[in-house]
Amino acid sequence: MKTISSCVKDILSSRPFLEDALSRHIINYSALAKDLNPLISKLLKKQVKSGAIMMALRRYNSPISPKLKSSLSNIFSDLGDITLRSNLIDYTFQNSNTLINNHSKVLKKIDKDRHVFYAFTRGIHESNLIISSSKAQIIESIFPEEILLAKQNNLSSISINLPSGNTKIVGLYYQIFRLLAWENITLYEVVSTTNEFIIVVEDHLVEKAFSVISRLKTIDFYKQ
Repeated sequence: MKTISSCVKDILSSRPFLEDALSRHIINYSALAKDLNPLISKLLKKQVKSGAIMMALRRYNSPISPKLKSSLSNIFSDLGDITLRSNLIDYTFQNSNTLINNHSKVLKKIDKDRHVFYAFTRGIHESNLIISSSKAQIIESIFPEEILLAKQNNLSSISINLPSGNTKIVGLYYQIFRLLAWENITLYEVVSTTNEFIIVVEDHLVEKAFSVISRLKTIDFYKQ
């Protein structure tokens, strides 16, 4: 059975920015209660009082517990090197029976070049290939028969070395995405391994994105 409290929880869960602002006590409870009243009344199929909604908002407990805040603070303060790479190009190909074989040809071509950036991700219907633009000619000579769905130049990547144990921390990537979203930074691609996290952005956003990522080491989640 739905209650005012469960409605409040569902709404805040679906609006992370709102939940974040509420947990930081920068929202007027009374004004928010009045704003949510029509929606909660509709969900409960009866008119509810804004005062009751305000009480539910005050009692709402953030999913980020003190223990989790401590874990997040520790993991971010222990971040490794942050590496910036520019002059990247992104290709999206439709999956085919020959795509993997062509991918192996690219690897043979660039195997001895330790300075090249290369990332290949295969999805169910399409595959993504990100490479240093200096190697674009190699890609276009090997993949001429593949169906190219999209191509994007002028990209840069920011790579973050994550401490071991990062896969056990709830909400780790969410915190990174949240901070980037607050700064209106659009992510073109995301590439992840067990201990490395890479975001790819258009060149005009890279300075702002790098500034956000650099601040991760100093975030105090107890003040969030």
